[in-house]
Amino acid sequence: MDAKHIGVVIIGRNEGARLVRCLTSLKIQSTKLVYVDSGSTDDSVTAARSLGADVVSLNMAVSFTAARARNEGFERMRKLYPSCDYVQFVDGDCEVSATWLENAVNFLDANPGVAAVCGRRRERYPEKSIYNALCDMEWDTPIGEAKACGGDALMRVDAFEKVHGFRPDLIAGEEPELCVRLRAAGWKIWRLDDAMTLHDAAIIRFGQWWKRSRRCGYAYAEGAHLHGRTPERHRVNESRRVWIWGVVIPLLAISSILILGKLGLSVLLIYPLQFFRLAMRGTQSMKKNWLHAFFLMLGKFPEAHGQLSYLYNRLAGKKAHLIEYKL
Repeated sequence: MDAKHIGVVIIGRNEGARLVRCLTSLKIQSTKLVYVDSGSTDDSVTAARSLGADVVSLNMAVSFTAARARNEGFERMRKLYPSCDYVQFVDGDCEVSATWLENAVNFLDANPGVAAVCGRRRERYPEKSIYNALCDMEWDTPIGEAKACGGDALMRVDAFEKVHGFRPDLIAGEEPELCVRLRAAGWKIWRLDDAMTLHDAAIIRFGQWWKRSRRCGYAYAEGAHLHGRTPERHRVNESRRVWIWGVVIPLLAISSILILGKLGLSVLLIYPLQFFRLAMRGTQSMKKNWLHAFFLMLGKFPEAHGQLSYLYNRLAGKKAHLIEYKL
């Protein structure tokens, strides 16, 4: 691996020790580090500079999104290190595996048709809360050619530039949206069976999980609006399921109760039936399958909230505001 041709863009806000761990893990793999700070009130900026990163402090008078932060970090990286062929994007709450950059670069070198490669992201503390455990299950996606990567990925600089980077106005779901455009341009996305990052979600309260799920629903709605009419049908099925389970069935149940009385409650039996169906289809341990199925069903309600928020903003001509869930 030639580290001279790899730049790294890290984004974060008030990540504290998580950021130090992230930068330390990267410093031994690349010296071309750019940290983008979004209004931290802790010592993140000082820590980043002490670990050799160039720091971009975002103008917080402009609406913040992770997509905007990554784009501005990429622009700074290109100015400082114009010879870079690859850029590694990573969130500041992640520790990067010591072997990841070498494995990822070797793969892209051997596969010129692949624009972005990601690996296995795992949760650092899945035992600390149900919600961290759910994140760990969420990260376990299939290996091989993929439709999208997450916020941690190594990308070809030329491919990223040709599709004009992330959409800076998206408050969530910016990585899958970028991958839609990359694949439409003829590129492939790939996921390796190699350790990539340890992520620290730090979700310990139900309210945090609810907000994260609401943000997910918002992202589905916006993704479907942007690319749902193309052959890609981006986020259409996800949005349809949210509307059915989170809006249509509850309204149908209310209508049935008003017409049939207590008998109308029978409509709600579809929820436990779907819960059992999802649990039985699971491929993990029995406990994890039941847990995952329960929160998949429950999550349709905050996701519906997110979908309705997007619809309201669109009809009212209002700008989206970041839905934050981290501590």
